[in-house]
Amino acid sequence: MPKSVSYHPYLISRLKDPSYAAVYLETHLEEKGPEPELLELALSNVAEALGERNMSEEEAKMHREKLSQLLSQRGSDAIYNLGNWLNALGLKLTVTVCDEAKDSLINSASGEELTV
Repeated sequence: MPKSVSYHPYLISRLKDPSYAAVYLETHLEEKGPEPELLELALSNVAEALGERNMSEEEAKMHREKLSQLLSQRGSDAIYNLGNWLNALGLKLTVTVCDEAKDSLINSASGEELTV
């Protein structure tokens, strides 16, 4: 009978690639009907993977422990602190135009060109 292999070590090895980690977090942040516990787990996984490369073992442990406190904050402090928390891992928090808005802008620009 085949033995099951734990997914966690595989996930952590993939998340050591900062580009993969960024996409992983992006998918969690863009989730429709998000579950806060899953976001915290995703952030914790990324911290586990990238913490090793960006800080000492002790600092990485403290950084992961700081996550629950950070996510319980309210208001703009939470956003700025999350940005700082991610920066320590070599990532950054960004804002982009969503696909629906891009499509709307393209469609409205195309319509303007037709009426000119």
